[in-house]
Amino acid sequence: MHIGIDSFVAEVTDPTTGHVVGPAERMEHLLEEIALADTSGLYSFGIGEHHRREYYDSAPPIILAAAAARTERIRLGSAVKVLSADDPVRVFQQFATLDLISKGRIDLVVGRGSFTEAFPLFGLDLADYDSLFTEKLELLLRLRDEHEVTWSGRHRPPLVRQTVYPRPVQDPLPIWVGVGGTPESFARAGLLGLPLMIAIIGGEPRQFAPLVELYRRAGAQAGHAPEKLQVGLHVFGYVAESVKQAADTIYPGWHQMFSSISRERGFRPPTRGQFDATSGPDGAFFMGDPDTLAEKIRRVAEQLGGVDRLSMQMTNPLLAHADLLRGIELLGTEVAPRVARV
Repeated sequence: MHIGIDSFVAEVTDPTTGHVVGPAERMEHLLEEIALADTSGLYSFGIGEHHRREYYDSAPPIILAAAAARTERIRLGSAVKVLSADDPVRVFQQFATLDLISKGRIDLVVGRGSFTEAFPLFGLDLADYDSLFTEKLELLLRLRDEHEVTWSGRHRPPLVRQTVYPRPVQDPLPIWVGVGGTPESFARAGLLGLPLMIAIIGGEPRQFAPLVELYRRAGAQAGHAPEKLQVGLHVFGYVAESVKQAADTIYPGWHQMFSSISRERGFRPPTRGQFDATSGPDGAFFMGDPDTLAEKIRRVAEQLGGVDRLSMQMTNPLLAHADLLRGIELLGTEVAPRVARV
């Protein structure tokens, strides 16, 4: 199993000094984090996409290009690219160009996103939520797999014997489908033979086992080889020298972040009890010291019938830069080797 990190490039306030890290300084910190992930032995680093005040990741290809120029080994990718709100032609061109810059180290993870701000921003109708993604994914795969494309659909002007350049180093460019919890999404990824990235943000990871089985069964029935049907997990967590230190470091920012989202969506505010329960052995949060974290990763992988990749999302508005660097270092030098030995 490969271990990596995902970042939503959140606005950060230093919890000790109260200093609000500005956008330029936050980008500087982010590139330092990616460089450390590269030298610490982590497999991948993904950048999310949001169009909200508290995040600075609205243009992930630009961030990834800067990261590609500063790293040598680590794979870089989207986490996820909101394909519904973009043009598949431009998405393919951008990520093919990134693949050239990085010399073949790019993964494109596409999805619909968990927020809806992109729809009004780009003049899209939220009623087309499903059809936009389905149609644009179809076109993106055609652009990847065919040199000359003739295509028509509802949401974009047609293409007639059109070629798209540049072509990436990797042939084919890896395209993953990011999913939440709907059976249709799992089945569609399996039928297309695309690797799957599951966002686990609540509940218990083992609850996804029937959906993973559905994905694999759909892929097998469509004639795809088992090795094509890779499963990745996008999870929230943090690693420190002890379980308590990890939880205490992350909780204040988690509470602030989810209190804001709860107000927006009319939910009850989150509590420390909920956080601790979700951080436990069977919960969705991957929190603890290296041994605890490695054991949990191994157990969850077994529950899901095998996992190829796990990407830990440490985005937190009250996490000091030094603490985040320490978490990255421990994940790469302590957790990843423990997992790889199994």
